[in-house]
Amino acid sequence: MSDPAKAAIRPVTAGAAPGLAHIHAAGFDEAWGANAIRDILAMPGSFGLMALAPDGEAIGGFVLARVAGDEAEILTIAVAAGSRRQGLGERLMDAAAASAVAAGAAALFLEVAEDNPGAIALYRKLGFATVGRRPGYYRRGAGAVAALTMRLDLPSRLRRP
Repeated sequence: MSDPAKAAIRPVTAGAAPGLAHIHAAGFDEAWGANAIRDILAMPGSFGLMALAPDGEAIGGFVLARVAGDEAEILTIAVAAGSRRQGLGERLMDAAAASAVAAGAAALFLEVAEDNPGAIALYRKLGFATVGRRPGYYRRGAGAVAALTMRLDLPSRLRRP
């Protein structure tokens, strides 16, 4: 994506699943395929948002989430390698938070591997706080890494300058 700042944030369509799976595979050891992404989108309360280049073709990143009652959860967020560290992840998270609020959520949760300092820094910048730790949650070769569970009070996030 040539200029992530000009990307349009749009709802994910089922037809975009192969492109999303490609981005996910580049960023995660346990990548989700196109069918898994379609299955997630079909779950009650789930939604996805993707960042599209001005030409409407190239996908710079995406976020998948779901809302249940007054809570929402980020299931995954992935940004294409060429679009990282340019604010696209923050824009996707802001859009997901706004969509969650519109669906009735008051809090947003996520899990992140504790060996992912870039993601943890982004989430803290957005106002997430660590509320739990799940030892051995993510597999890493012969070992495993803990997941941090993080929470964001959505009304406070949406008031952020």
